[in-house]
Amino acid sequence: MTGSCINHFSIAELYVRIVFKEGGRNSMLLIPSFEPFRIDAPERDLFFQLTVDDGLKPVRRDERERIRSFDTGNGETVVDELKNGGYQYIIKDINGADCCLLQANKDFSDCHCALNGNYNMRSFGLNNALMLVFAFAGSMRDILLIHASLVRQNGYGYAFIAKSGTGKSTQVSLWLRYLKGCDLMNDDNPIIRIIDGKPYIYGSPWSGKTPCYRNVKARLGAVTRIDRASANSVEKLSPIEAFSSVLPSCSSMKWDSVIFNRICDTITKVVETTGIYTLHCLPDKASAILCNKTISI
Repeated sequence: MTGSCINHFSIAELYVRIVFKEGGRNSMLLIPSFEPFRIDAPERDLFFQLTVDDGLKPVRRDERERIRSFDTGNGETVVDELKNGGYQYIIKDINGADCCLLQANKDFSDCHCALNGNYNMRSFGLNNALMLVFAFAGSMRDILLIHASLVRQNGYGYAFIAKSGTGKSTQVSLWLRYLKGCDLMNDDNPIIRIIDGKPYIYGSPWSGKTPCYRNVKARLGAVTRIDRASANSVEKLSPIEAFSSVLPSCSSMKWDSVIFNRICDTITKVVETTGIYTLHCLPDKASAILCNKTISI
């Protein structure tokens, strides 16, 4: 890797290496949210490496098969399966412009990407590539990247899930405003890990519109889905209901049965060890007090 810029990070206590090939327009300036996770040197085995190289070319058509394209909410991502068992992704922004070409081996431990366009396009493409790689590399290690807003109280992390705009960030803001001892861990994409049979949740470099990039950890206290309602109530879900509630909020690849099944296994472990709830609520102080009283450990 002579002539490359090598960067080391600890994210959810996992060692990630990002390498920028020399001579391009790319650098850590594209992903400033990773700086709180930087470490001086490797502390443990490599989780994955992503090499950023604008000289990367698409795999020949006869060496890949189109799987599908999917809408991420911020743009479209096109997926090809490679004959060697890996994957190729083309990540597009909300305007349909190609921002990133990503190629990954089968277990996502060794990945390469080329970026395209202006600063915003390159930053978008690289951040999304790193999220994708983290989620799918993690599928083999009892790790979930979950779309949630995360608040911590008394050493436990409480994750709120919902469709965008439904009110998960609002509920967390009510906890922060009205309940003692609370702090925001992440507002969009925290990380869940099962370690020695116990669930933990971490801050991450991805936090949506709220700049909350914290290298912090807590025991997972509960996962709660927000449901807007005309009155406040909380219900604890059965295991089947809980699994169905959590799955849509987790990054997954249904077209890869091995990865998808491992993600489902990890969700099952979360359901077996953690209270999963639905909060039917108004966006008011009373809902936060009721929720906290019901789900807190």
